[in-house]
Amino acid sequence: MAALAHTPLEEIDKIHGELRTAFNSGKTKSVAYRKYQLLQFAYLIQDNAKRFEEALAQDLGRHPLESHFLEINASIGELMEAYKNVESWAKPDKPSFNVNFVFMRPLTIKEPKGVVLIISPFNYPLWLCVTPMAGAIAAGNAIVLKPSESCPAVASLLHELFPKYLDPSLIRVVNGAIPETTKLLDLPWDHILYTGSGRVGRIVAAAAVKHLTPVSLELGGKSPVFIDPSSDMQLAARRLLWGKFANAGQTCVAPDYVLVPRAFQDTFVEALKTAYATFYPEATVAAQNTTKLVNPQAFRRVNGLLQGTKGTVVCGGDTDEARKFIAPTIVRDVKGDDSLMSEEIFGPILPIVPVEDLDEAIAYVNAHDHPLALYVFTQNETYKKKVFSSTQSGSAVANETIIIPGVPGLPFGGIGPSGTGYHSGKHGFLMFTHLRATMDTPGWIDKILGFRYPPYTARSLQALHSRLPRKLPVRPSGPPGAASSAGGVRKWFLLAFAMAVLGALTKMKNRFTGIRD
Repeated sequence: MAALAHTPLEEIDKIHGELRTAFNSGKTKSVAYRKYQLLQFAYLIQDNAKRFEEALAQDLGRHPLESHFLEINASIGELMEAYKNVESWAKPDKPSFNVNFVFMRPLTIKEPKGVVLIISPFNYPLWLCVTPMAGAIAAGNAIVLKPSESCPAVASLLHELFPKYLDPSLIRVVNGAIPETTKLLDLPWDHILYTGSGRVGRIVAAAAVKHLTPVSLELGGKSPVFIDPSSDMQLAARRLLWGKFANAGQTCVAPDYVLVPRAFQDTFVEALKTAYATFYPEATVAAQNTTKLVNPQAFRRVNGLLQGTKGTVVCGGDTDEARKFIAPTIVRDVKGDDSLMSEEIFGPILPIVPVEDLDEAIAYVNAHDHPLALYVFTQNETYKKKVFSSTQSGSAVANETIIIPGVPGLPFGGIGPSGTGYHSGKHGFLMFTHLRATMDTPGWIDKILGFRYPPYTARSLQALHSRLPRKLPVRPSGPPGAASSAGGVRKWFLLAFAMAVLGALTKMKNRFTGIRD
């Protein structure tokens, strides 16, 4: 693997200054120019799709199908989503109608934040560069991209292609490792997005404090899977294994572990084994279709978790350090204090954690950090609602895995320790956008609001009071639960009263009818 050429440290200050000058020129205020950049970026990927495929294979040993489905095609889709919608996203917004302020022409205008820094991870070295960049370009920012040094082929290709397709006065690549990243973090930025581990996320956030720079973090975590015994087991097994083993489990929203009722574990494991045999009928098929761990350090960490487990391996378990390969592996009877539960696995190992029931599963998830994603397999709406309403996570998904970050229109981001901010589609545009409140008040408004000026008099105070709401809604009789209960009693009382009146009228009708007859 060719060595990555690092950006000289002395050039980083220069790059930062050039981008600031270009941004201050106002070039990015033009939505048409932003669309031009977005379309150029899409062509950059389309024209060089084969080269990206080869670079991803070189860095990660990834099969072309996964590279196209999860990164190359998805990146073009993200850019085209921004290209088609940026004009509507960038339009000013009017607030809700308010008679007191409507003539002051209040408005929210969308302005770029400035010069932003995007630090991207190794696991999706193309898509997780493109997705936030699409939002930042659409918002009109100048950008420094710091790709992961763990994927030198992709990082080198981006460095080569960017100036051929994108405006180098506005978009630059800085390659390197800790020294280069440290230098970047010493500079003032208008926004920083970091995607990666919580450990490094804390370093990035601490560095940003020096300049009061706003920061967005996408940090991952242990994403749980809930299994309803009444769900379609073959569907659940197939989608779960694909979501876990795609990209060798090196996906921030990958299912990390499965919570299954203890009495149902055997049945569920058999379904997993059936799907596994379909995916990987031979060991050579597993090796050919499984992405490798990104580097020796990643292999040793994940392999250490596997070797330390007290659970039982039911599928896979083979490893090859020379190739950084760990076979897709399923482990059953995993306890909460197991090595596989000690940290986010970020590898192709799926632990099955037996629990007594759904309540115990929910309690386990809530006793740990909020995950980036949470999955449930069920066709029971009540079961799904209970899981979703009783937990917190960046996203909540039923009967599917890992593809939710690529769904247009949905926010992609975490909560608490799994991250802050959203960087896909319109949500990414807004993350890199300053919402600037404006108003323009005509002179004649003083005929209405002249009471605000000194000297303050009884008359001016009366004028102020006359502009308060004349009447509040009816005072509540109690909290919503109590009010609802009272409302229910009143409803039944009125119904009983109506039935009594109806009965009386019926008797009167019968009496008069009898007289007439």
